[in-house]
Amino acid sequence: MNHTVSISEMKVSNQVDDVLVTYSLGSCIGLSLYDPVVRVGGLIHSMLPLSKINPMKAKSNPQMFVDTGVSALLQAVFDLGAERRRLVAKVVGAAMLLDDKGLFKIGERNYTAMRKVLWKNYIPVTAEDVGGTIARTVYLYIATGRTIIKLGGQEGEL
Repeated sequence: MNHTVSISEMKVSNQVDDVLVTYSLGSCIGLSLYDPVVRVGGLIHSMLPLSKINPMKAKSNPQMFVDTGVSALLQAVFDLGAERRRLVAKVVGAAMLLDDKGLFKIGERNYTAMRKVLWKNYIPVTAEDVGGTIARTVYLYIATGRTIIKLGGQEGEL
């Protein structure tokens, strides 16, 4: 069963029939975490790098921000039995859309914030498809941990 992860949302699951999907990852970060032993996975779609720009919004919706959202995703998969040392982390997004002159670099800043949170938690990134100027869609299959990305009419496994 497909479960859509909208912008500023996350979903976690340990149900083998579930597929977590998020659409149109542009400058946003899509991070999938998966523990192959207990078959627990999670997917987040975060749009802004740091929660300090709006602490009230971060409190009500931590998934909007990469720093608080990735931490929340980690806790959610741990709560379902995932273990840090087994986590497979895959990252998608961080594109440079609507920022032709590179003034805001939201995608790059989102990516940096995500890497810092994972680094502080001793979780390496296993695979990534980031940057560029094309939005991506990501599917995480809970039964296997397979992560499929679609971009520009093409599909591939990450």
